[in-house]
Amino acid sequence: METDGELIAASCADPRAFAAVFDRHYDAIAAFLRRRLERALADELASETFLQAFDGRARFDRARADARPWLYGIAANLLRGHRRSEERRLRAYARAAVPAGEAGAYDEVEARLDAAASGRALATALASLGPGERDALLLHAWTDLSYEQIAEALEIPVGTVRSRLHRARGIVRELLAASGEAVGEPTTAGGLTPAREENR
Repeated sequence: METDGELIAASCADPRAFAAVFDRHYDAIAAFLRRRLERALADELASETFLQAFDGRARFDRARADARPWLYGIAANLLRGHRRSEERRLRAYARAAVPAGEAGAYDEVEARLDAAASGRALATALASLGPGERDALLLHAWTDLSYEQIAEALEIPVGTVRSRLHRARGIVRELLAASGEAVGEPTTAGGLTPAREENR
């Protein structure tokens, strides 16, 4: 199978080759954006991510086999224009009761209430992070990028990724502990999962 670098190189001569990069990575980029923005805006930014990637494909380092860090970086840059929207969404979620339609059968209500409370505490903690810490933490928790790939995506040194993650984890742990919630990181479902090891 051709690497992303090979496909992007080929797309400079034959633009149709870029479709394989789109097919390979669109769902992951869109899913990442949907966790941070309302679906319609997330889908719009996912499309814009690939438009910008296509327009800038001649500058892509073709020696890189995986285009995901580059694509996540473009998506993160686009998100910077929507920081207030993301923070409002997190704070609104933190204030919300159990979402409409979430209450099910009686024996599920208690579990759903517990999950909603955990989600609210986590949303409050995430909203309290600075943009750099939040970007690093969510790329770490919601993608399978290595520290080096997160550094590439955010165009910062690996040491900065480590320090941002360290600060973000400390803030989230402190706020979740204060709220009585378990300590961990965001999962794809918006809940908590144990933090991954830092020595990757």
